[in-house]
Amino acid sequence: MFAAVVLFVFTCLTASRADHHQPCHSHNMSGLMSVTSFRGEVRAVGAYTYDSMGRKLRFRSNESHPTNSSIGLDLLMFFEEGILYEIDSKNQSCEKKKLQMTLHPLDIPDDAKYSSTVTSGSSSIEGEGMKVNVWVGKLTSIKGSYSMSVTMGCLPVTTMYFTETTSFLFSNLDVELEIKDPDLLVVPSFCHGKPLEDTPEGTVNSFLNEFISLDTAVHRILIPSHLPPPC
Repeated sequence: MFAAVVLFVFTCLTASRADHHQPCHSHNMSGLMSVTSFRGEVRAVGAYTYDSMGRKLRFRSNESHPTNSSIGLDLLMFFEEGILYEIDSKNQSCEKKKLQMTLHPLDIPDDAKYSSTVTSGSSSIEGEGMKVNVWVGKLTSIKGSYSMSVTMGCLPVTTMYFTETTSFLFSNLDVELEIKDPDLLVVPSFCHGKPLEDTPEGTVNSFLNEFISLDTAVHRILIPSHLPPPC
């Protein structure tokens, strides 16, 4: 009898700990996202709409919050289908590409590893701290890693991506747990019938790689290749 009770308690504790350390999945969300390179340059501040059930994300940067070092992006991603649309509403055009990597900063990957639970701010002063779980993992398709800070209610707060060429901090701001404008997750009419573009060998299409490409382009403009690197 005692052995049975011990086994039952152990099973319950194990299940509880396993649930606590299993990646959760985010809610539907609308909000703002800022993207900052580890060189301290703001790469984008944009509005997003995320459908967690349908696994769809729309991100539009540099519209209501323009920055000098950012290029406007309008991205519509269907992670389930593995499709990325780069949209240019002004010129009524778009490009349809295959997603090689579906990782994005608004949801914890299923294979993420629990790292720790920490308090941002102060745990001893009421209202001045926020407890978050930290999840880490390796990037797929490109060499690198990530670290995500997520609230106890499974709301991503910050995500850091580290690659061989550059690193970024994605911050989640002014979040509302709803899809405020479902039409943003619908493919624009001028994109209908677009063929899937061929992906050049060695190219990785993903939400993160949009910023890696942007960061590389901006860095080349700021520091031309014919000049020696700064000391």
